[in-house]
Amino acid sequence: MIKSFDFFFDFISPYSYLAHKQIRNIEYQYKIKINYMPILLSELLNLAEIKAPAFIPVKAKFIIKDCKLFAEKFNFKFKFNSYFPIQSLNLMRGVLVAEKKNKAKSYIDKFFEVCWKDGLNLNDQKIVDKILEDLNYNSETFKLEISKQGIKKELKMRTKDAFLKGVFGAPSFIINNKIFWGQDRLEFVLKEAQKN
Repeated sequence: MIKSFDFFFDFISPYSYLAHKQIRNIEYQYKIKINYMPILLSELLNLAEIKAPAFIPVKAKFIIKDCKLFAEKFNFKFKFNSYFPIQSLNLMRGVLVAEKKNKAKSYIDKFFEVCWKDGLNLNDQKIVDKILEDLNYNSETFKLEISKQGIKKELKMRTKDAFLKGVFGAPSFIINNKIFWGQDRLEFVLKEAQKN
């Protein structure tokens, strides 16, 4: 038996997608629910005064190859999104709305898949609206809900709280008050989760 752990993510991060795919397998294998912790990566990086690797040309080229390498290792379908960077603010606010409706799992699964498996342009509101409708959300009502001050404030607070806990990137994991950064650290997360 293993303990659950916190998974800090943003749809904009391809490594968060790779972590998410592994986590769904972990949840199935160990019959547990991992705590998905939505944050706004761009704001987190601002708080940490870090420049995103994807915006440093030499690193950006490496990231694409690296993600494909890990996707092949785990046999995950992966396509680096040609519309990157995705504006994830509203999508991440949407996670909070979905949580309140107890529909976060399907929402998170769908948006990770369409972004990093299907490579859809999530900067196009018409495409996002169609995805929301496929998830049985009224797109206009959804836009109103993510525009509420409470939702805006909550995402900011969750991002700041993650930073104050020592999180500086996505994906990150916290278990037993220890932080692990990067989807390739999940094996160490699992080892920690198995401790009493």
